[in-house]
Amino acid sequence: MKTLRFVWFKNFAGLFYERIAQFMIKQRKRVLLFVAISLLIVTGIMSVNRFNTDSDFVMEEEKDTVVADLAEIIERGYLRAATDYNSTNYFVYRGEPMGFHLDLLKHFADHLGIDLEVSVSNNLQKNIDCLQEEDGCDLLAQNLTVTNSRRQLFEFTVPHSRTRQVLVQRKPDRWYSMQSSAVDRHLVRNQLDLGGKTIHVQKGSTFVTRLTHLMEEIGDTIYIVEREQEMEELIEEVAKGTIDYTVGDENFARLHEMYYSNVDARTPVSFEQNLSWAVRPGASDLLVAVNEWLEEFRESRQYAAIYQKYYNNPRSVFIAKSELHSLGGGKISVFDDYFKRYAEIVGWDWRLIASLSYQESRFDPGAVSWAGAFGIMQLMPGTAEFLNVGMDASVREHISAGIRYLHWLDKRLRDEITDDHERIHFVLASYNVGIGHVLDARRLADKYGKDPNVWKGNVDYYVLNKSDPKYFQDPVVRYGYARGSEPYHYVMEIMQRYRHYKNALAMN
Repeated sequence: MKTLRFVWFKNFAGLFYERIAQFMIKQRKRVLLFVAISLLIVTGIMSVNRFNTDSDFVMEEEKDTVVADLAEIIERGYLRAATDYNSTNYFVYRGEPMGFHLDLLKHFADHLGIDLEVSVSNNLQKNIDCLQEEDGCDLLAQNLTVTNSRRQLFEFTVPHSRTRQVLVQRKPDRWYSMQSSAVDRHLVRNQLDLGGKTIHVQKGSTFVTRLTHLMEEIGDTIYIVEREQEMEELIEEVAKGTIDYTVGDENFARLHEMYYSNVDARTPVSFEQNLSWAVRPGASDLLVAVNEWLEEFRESRQYAAIYQKYYNNPRSVFIAKSELHSLGGGKISVFDDYFKRYAEIVGWDWRLIASLSYQESRFDPGAVSWAGAFGIMQLMPGTAEFLNVGMDASVREHISAGIRYLHWLDKRLRDEITDDHERIHFVLASYNVGIGHVLDARRLADKYGKDPNVWKGNVDYYVLNKSDPKYFQDPVVRYGYARGSEPYHYVMEIMQRYRHYKNALAMN
């Protein structure tokens, strides 16, 4: 939208000045009046200029904030969401990205018929900033307590769940040999007894707000220490005795009573509160879509199963402490060291190779496909012979052979596809369906006016449609029919999982 206020005033002033000047030249009178009017006009122009930012006195461009709403998101083809990283909301276990919010987001993206792209941070302000940036997140998927102050920043969805805030404290020494009434006498059970206590909570969280209000209610001082750490880390500090108290959402905190047997999370400090997601202001269609979906999905068996899986599952204790949990042990698989050792052969991030291996075999060295592919990297017999590795080879040798094959494919494509990141998609597809079919798809892309060196929106289309006679019978095709949906989804799923691996595990 363009404003003409300055240009209009300037034109008017110039015309008025010209007419006055002509009159005074003819009459040669009232010189003082002319000077006064001239000064008035100049002053007016300067005054108007203070409201314009263009130093060259041209029309000012008023920039409207662009908000990606539902139509733009669907056209883009993927939903951008942010969440936090902990043993409930988002993590990787045995190579599989998991979490309460991740599972809900997947169902919502499937409902819209688009892909999902997730960014992860335990810094709440960073996630809020991501939501507010023009090219940032579309949806903030966390346990956000609904408050009036937050309504100034974003639009809340209908609740995805409800909980209340509870005090997390440590049980007395040798609590297991004491009666429950004796244990309770050592614990804070009345909010009035929080006066004089020091409580560590996540910085910028609603726990800070609640404790501040609670001080007013009990008429005593609570010493609030705001920390950068996430709730889960603070609960662990309570269990270890580093701090005495923290505050958390009850459903999350009670789950951690199973992780740490010496932790108590049964003293409420608030009434029950709604927990919601958030969208940026102006994304009204997206808000309606999320709300309609959530209201229906919350009543489904799928939602009940997801909630039970992450908040009421006794196995969560063992999962969270497993070395194959991205938080508990920091591993994707027991073969991570091999992926790291041999990744330099092809020059890829080891987490990408781990994602490929998970796609191929779920990290099962004994896996054999219907087509005869075998081992953790699922090499076909002919390829395995070319690489001089057999079914009796060790896992280490098999991983090395698979990565050497990736390197061979990469070298075959390097001269044509010079962008290293772009070439990864072509190599992955070639690993799955054979390089001949990928070269056919490149020739088709070139013939039909697409870029043969770009995967997404170009070559991937012809790979996907290589089962269509229109394409596999085309004269430029040399390798005939291929079930193209398999390599198409193969590449997509590996890259999506790779992004999750990068979210959950730092490079090491």
